[in-house]
Amino acid sequence: MLLVIDIGNSNIVLGIYDGDTLLKNWRLYTDKGRTADEYAILIHELFKVSDIEFKDLKGIIISSVVPTLTGVLCRLSEQYFGLKPYIVGPGIKTGMPIQYDNPREVGADRIVNAVAGYEKFKSELIIVDFGTATTFDYINSKGEYCGGAIAPGLVISMEALFQKASKLPRIEILKPPAIIAKNTVNSMQAGIYYGYIGLVDEVVMRMKSESKGDPLVVATGGLASLIAPESKTISRVEEYLTLEGLRILYHRNL
Repeated sequence: MLLVIDIGNSNIVLGIYDGDTLLKNWRLYTDKGRTADEYAILIHELFKVSDIEFKDLKGIIISSVVPTLTGVLCRLSEQYFGLKPYIVGPGIKTGMPIQYDNPREVGADRIVNAVAGYEKFKSELIIVDFGTATTFDYINSKGEYCGGAIAPGLVISMEALFQKASKLPRIEILKPPAIIAKNTVNSMQAGIYYGYIGLVDEVVMRMKSESKGDPLVVATGGLASLIAPESKTISRVEEYLTLEGLRILYHRNL
């Protein structure tokens, strides 16, 4: 079995693969203060309820945008699983040319998504990943990563409104019943939800125009299923795109 780990700013997502099949996946809150031992306890309990044992693992691959936790999860892998993990970053074989001024600047999660998207669809793509930040990545028809855009994520946008406007409450991000809202909570939801859809569609349409093609637009990330149904540009939602990309990269580096 293969353990894939995606360390994001808000969540750590783990998946267990048996061959090409994703057996289980879990989402943990990203806590930079936890030690390798504490994460090991959490993962052990998740494995236990799924009848998976540490000794069942034959490989581990990690993608991380939180440098302080990369070392923590590496220590966990070596100490508790007896396995040296692959780390997505400089030196790893991606099979994808990176057309970026400085390829080292590209977030590991963006490369992982690009690899998975092109492997699955074999076509020109725009991948929109709804995470702590929302990233837009363009992959051309030759399978080259060409760059993209980064915007504040939905949760960041909501938190900024709550923190900077004294009388506004913290709210749950949901589709509101109407755009002309009748109370403060629904008014905030309307502005954030529909405003964000507008942001996504405008960025995607401009990327399409600049690329002079008609790329397939694929959404992933925790809030993709909330935004995609109202978007005019998103064609598909691939919930496990990042995990799939990690699986692909692991096998490319054996």
